Amino acid sequence: MNLGQTHPLTRPRRPPLRRRSSRNFSRPEADDIRINNAIRVPRVVLVDEEGKRLGEFLTDDARQLARDRGLDLVEVAANANPPVCRIADYGKIKYERKRAKSESRRKTSQLKELKVRPKTDDHDLAVKIRLARKFLENGDKVKVRVWFRGREHAHHDIGADQCLRMAEGVQDVGKIESHPRMDGRNMIMVLAPI
Repeated sequence: MNLGQTHPLTRPRRPPLRRRSSRNFSRPEADDIRINNAIRVPRVVLVDEEGKRLGEFLTDDARQLARDRGLDLVEVAANANPPVCRIADYGKIKYERKRAKSESRRKTSQLKELKVRPKTDDHDLAVKIRLARKFLENGDKVKVRVWFRGREHAHHDIGADQCLRMAEGVQDVGKIESHPRMDGRNMIMVLAPI
């Protein structure tokens, strides 16, 4: 066998597997904002802290101007050509975005449920009305559920009365969104804030 040939039963050697780099090359998220040295374009349109447009600047000059004022150069419109940057306090912008995000999450209306029975007494119904009033004042909808058992099914009119009494008790802060209707063994009515 010649030196340049391989044995017919042996396979040729495979190149070694390449390992992935240990460096993190993740792309910035959509709400990540580039500031100061992270802005790598040559020119930017600059807006000052009051919102006045100062014009087109070299990025280094804009950075220096922001540094002189004791603020950051923050990229606000990365897709524009050239990108729009603002001289502002980055910590303040970050705080306002976080606060607006949590505020929008908190503002979503929820559906709160109150359960009563046809035999629920006046005082207990007054407690439920007070709870419904609190929920409606907070901007939440209230689902009133009257739960029937056994022979109570013969008296759906009593359940409808319970629902309407609750609606009357909260008429200054809420209105009936869906009138009392039967759903299986329950009568359901939904109240919405005004």
